[in-house]
Amino acid sequence: MRARYGLPLKITAGITAAGAAGLVYAAGIEARSYRLRRVTVPVLPRGMRPLRVLQVSDIHMVSGQRKKRSWLQSLAGLRPDVVVNTGDNLSDPEGVPEVLDALGPLMEFPGVYVFGSNDYYGPKLRNPARYLLEKVQGRHGLNGNAPAVGAVHNPWEGMRDAFDSAGWLDLTNTRGRLKLDGYEIAFTGLDDPHIKRDRYDKVLGGPEKDADLSLAVVHAPYLRSLDAFTADGYPLILAGHTHGGQLCIPFYGALVTNCDLDTDRVKGLSTHRAEGNVSYLHVSAGCGTNRYTPVRFACPPEATLLTLTPRD
Repeated sequence: MRARYGLPLKITAGITAAGAAGLVYAAGIEARSYRLRRVTVPVLPRGMRPLRVLQVSDIHMVSGQRKKRSWLQSLAGLRPDVVVNTGDNLSDPEGVPEVLDALGPLMEFPGVYVFGSNDYYGPKLRNPARYLLEKVQGRHGLNGNAPAVGAVHNPWEGMRDAFDSAGWLDLTNTRGRLKLDGYEIAFTGLDDPHIKRDRYDKVLGGPEKDADLSLAVVHAPYLRSLDAFTADGYPLILAGHTHGGQLCIPFYGALVTNCDLDTDRVKGLSTHRAEGNVSYLHVSAGCGTNRYTPVRFACPPEATLLTLTPRD
């Protein structure tokens, strides 16, 4: 007896079993296989000692994710010079207390943050195939799509207030400074370009000349933001949002970035060029997923410890 479409029942059953096993692995194992990636970036002026920057991104906290909370808490053992949070902390309107519990030990260190769309709005059930369709059509987020209707508003204000109380700098379309081990480090941040909240006109001017180092921070690495930061001369841009592609093909890589960045730079350290300038770009693959697609494949959840060293 043969199955429909001419495939033998044994082959059909084998394909079904392989697919089920892959789903179990992607949701039950890899999505909770947290790891730390280490990167060295030569952007400091000569003579400065190395600085350790811990980037956390796309936590997408859902109530009850104890393993994720414990792992994030353990990162405080790295004792970074500064923490950079590149947004999308939430995937549950009830998740703010658990985000603050997870990040509590890290909030003992100097830090800066920007928010992403999922900090402001709750997630919606969505067909994952739409990401591929939007890539083909050149539409991403609100950059080409119709405005969201009936979106759930997250209580992000309490999270912002807690970050501010801990001394973390809110870089929402603004600048800020931290003194780290006697060095003046300037930061320039944008609100999330994915939902058109970025206002580069508010932060024009490029790196601050009297600072020892100026860094750029944004949630979603849309080309308009990367072009602006690079053209202005920032040596390093930190971003998140892409989840590293989330569902990748082994030995090939990501299919989508959920923005207009190319898939070759979907995660990790690369460079960006604009108007004759070159900046380093680091895109974090993040450590979470949308609550309705809690799977990762060939793209484990991560945080990154960037060691900034003097330029050659």
